Amino acid sequence: MSAATGRALAAVMERVAVTAAEVGPRFPLYADPADGRWTTTGRGSWTGGFWAGLLWLRARYTGAEPDRRAAAACTARLEPWAGADTATRGLIFWYGTAAAGDDAEAAALRARAARACLSACDPELGILPWGDALGGPRLLARVDAVPGTVPLLAGAGPGGAAAAAAHLHRHLDLCLGRPGDAAPWFRPALGFETATGRWHPCEDPPPGWSRGQAWLLLAVADALLRPAVPAGDFTRLTEAAALLITRGGVLTGRPVPPADTGRPDGPLDTSAAAITAVALLKLARTPGPRAEQYALRAEEILDRLTRAHFTGDDGVRPPGMLLDGCYDAAKRLAVRHELVWGDFFLALALSALHGLADITRV
Repeated sequence: MSAATGRALAAVMERVAVTAAEVGPRFPLYADPADGRWTTTGRGSWTGGFWAGLLWLRARYTGAEPDRRAAAACTARLEPWAGADTATRGLIFWYGTAAAGDDAEAAALRARAARACLSACDPELGILPWGDALGGPRLLARVDAVPGTVPLLAGAGPGGAAAAAAHLHRHLDLCLGRPGDAAPWFRPALGFETATGRWHPCEDPPPGWSRGQAWLLLAVADALLRPAVPAGDFTRLTEAAALLITRGGVLTGRPVPPADTGRPDGPLDTSAAAITAVALLKLARTPGPRAEQYALRAEEILDRLTRAHFTGDDGVRPPGMLLDGCYDAAKRLAVRHELVWGDFFLALALSALHGLADITRV
């Protein structure tokens, strides 16, 4: 790999060390682009697994026992979420443990969370419902309920693999439009009306939510890398990936998309770009004629992120910050900030390029 990506990886890993010293036992959420100071949470919310995952990636990078212990301690602090009623347990427990390798305690926590998610699946709706642990209506199908959840459920035995496939395919049914549909081609969230037995699109997030498209592409890529999950639907999954890539302009559009593609002059979202890069690196490992093209586009996205949206050693801000992430454009919340999940996916992609992480298993 290039010297530039090696320097970027070193800067990201040093940023993890600086962040760890700043936040202590709390979980970083987003950092101010002016000075790099983090807004934190006490329990981690839906993003806690990304911080644990970053610590595991740093432990792999340094090989130092204190870094491994720090990652293990952070992962243990995620335990209260195992029984929480939220489909974001996929984000929390897959990404918080998958980079831990053969760590027995991380594996045990992941297995416990997988069993809890399996028991919470609704066979009539065909999904693990969004849940009410983070507020709002419980019976939602959201695209950010799919990444992480697919590999997490797939690890819960044959019943888990079947539930993972059902959860993914039901979201594809609901969230992706069909040719000729009058509705938007992409619907990131839908609510279920028990009175009518029907799903209806939600206004928030909007159809142009680029991170939502990236989340779903990542989930499809993960399923394609797990033969037990497609359950004979390999063609359907490759078609879904092609739709997301083509309609989303993944290969032809701007390497860093706007947070809302319906507002092309609005804030960008580098976290969507980083997620997409990881999804493309995964798709490059699946059978198909476009594997090389996916890998090259992933590297192009990473090059843009580390050259145009990355802090250097300017003496004002810490090096290694991935800026221009957008937490929530509609609420104008952290619209040009460093985001902990953006950092994670950038670190994962760079680690994969340098042989520190197996992109097919994290």
